[in-house]
Amino acid sequence: MHSFTDNQDFRLNSNLELLARQVVEGFITGLHKSPFHGFSVEFAEHSAYNNGDNVKNIDWKLFARTEKLYTKRYEEETNLRCQFVIDISSSMYFPLKAYNKLNFSVQSVAALIYLLKKQRDAFGLTLFSDQLVLNTPARSTTAHQKFLFARLEEVLATTRLNVHTNLEQVLHQVAELIHKRTLVIIFSDLLNTISDEEQVNSFFSALQHLKFNKHEVIIFNVTDKEREVDFKFDNRPYQFIDMETGDVLKANAANVREVYLNAFHAYRKMIALKCAQYKIDLIDADINSDFSAILTAYLIKRQKMG
Repeated sequence: MHSFTDNQDFRLNSNLELLARQVVEGFITGLHKSPFHGFSVEFAEHSAYNNGDNVKNIDWKLFARTEKLYTKRYEEETNLRCQFVIDISSSMYFPLKAYNKLNFSVQSVAALIYLLKKQRDAFGLTLFSDQLVLNTPARSTTAHQKFLFARLEEVLATTRLNVHTNLEQVLHQVAELIHKRTLVIIFSDLLNTISDEEQVNSFFSALQHLKFNKHEVIIFNVTDKEREVDFKFDNRPYQFIDMETGDVLKANAANVREVYLNAFHAYRKMIALKCAQYKIDLIDADINSDFSAILTAYLIKRQKMG
């Protein structure tokens, strides 16, 4: 069963804050009916009472309703710091003139920001292509949320062609810019690392820099699964255009399918093995699926960070 947030027209045309609210509220409702019902996602006003907490902060009215002890939370309290790192290079605009990888990434981040705000957690935003475009500190205020949503709306209103990616350089910068332990969540198609083993090693060197500085990392590997992972193209000639360089390859899809799939899956296996080695969460994110996998992966990581 699909919610109306799965409708592509709604995703393309809705206000970002409205979509984020609909996604999160639908997700929370679904959690209560799922195996994940143990996740606490409504931290807006309360947290569970622990021995040693100030008894003055216990909400006795809530205790009367639930027979459980909760303490009231305050605006300045923050559980978690989260930095969203979004690739806005040209390859993220695939497929052009349709719902693309950048749409999906921006909307996923908006939903996560909305969820973090409900939990009184802090959130910052990094945008990058071949260089750092934007980097904000992590804050938990309503004003900061509105500022980030405005920046994300601007990203969606712009198309950037022939712009490369330099993920490893930006991750080194991010590692130096954030000073408190943070959950770093990366949205990228990782296509900058596909060229050769040296680039893959540079990418993981940057990830190690984040881990060395005590940050946790989730990578959402954003793809159009049908086209990029499964290579489902009709048996006819195509012009394949590299969106970052403009290079054109003319080929019949059937003639290149096997070579492409072998290369892509070997690359993906190498990335997955290295992520496992460095204890980095790598999540496949298909732009044609809903956002629940994104939100669930975040909640699992949040619980592990405790």
